[in-house]
Amino acid sequence: MRKILFGVIVTLIILFTFKYCGDQKENKITLKENSALIQKQIKNVGKLVVTEGHFSEVFSYQNSKAIFGDLFEAEKKALVVVNADVTIGYDLSLIEYEIDELTKTLRIVSIPKEDIKISPDYEYYDIQADFLNQFEAKDYNDIKETVKQSLMKKVEASELKLNAKNRLISELAKFYILTNSLGWTLEYNDTSISNTEALQNIKF
Repeated sequence: MRKILFGVIVTLIILFTFKYCGDQKENKITLKENSALIQKQIKNVGKLVVTEGHFSEVFSYQNSKAIFGDLFEAEKKALVVVNADVTIGYDLSLIEYEIDELTKTLRIVSIPKEDIKISPDYEYYDIQADFLNQFEAKDYNDIKETVKQSLMKKVEASELKLNAKNRLISELAKFYILTNSLGWTLEYNDTSISNTEALQNIKF
């Protein structure tokens, strides 16, 4: 009787051992599959997200130059019309991340800074210059630098950057949706992202 009971116990132990090992193996396979799926999703999202805008502005350029001391001044001036295309982009292929299979966590380490490109087109009107103060390359460079600074201020004050950030967040939301569906956690800056609304509050 004891031999039979001992045999039954041994058999049960073997069965439980096989089941435990089988479950562990199954969990590892699932973990690897989920990890591969997350990496694939990151690769799919890893593209250039671009928001475009257009600005127009009119500049009045003036420059005076003292001749023969302060006897008189030689002036030059021009009216400059600028039409500029502006793009704000995020290269999501530059996102740095870590996949922690042990804690089932996708950790976003860093998000690339936005890339602002301004492509202005210049049209010069009413160019006037005294004989002793002609337009030179430096004048055109000064105009371009002034225009660039002015347009950058306009971009900063516009909704372009906000629109670009919203597009970025919509892409990052795909990470949350996927990790949440797999029972994983999404983190950024050591902060757990518990819902898509929380993405609105993260600082890049």
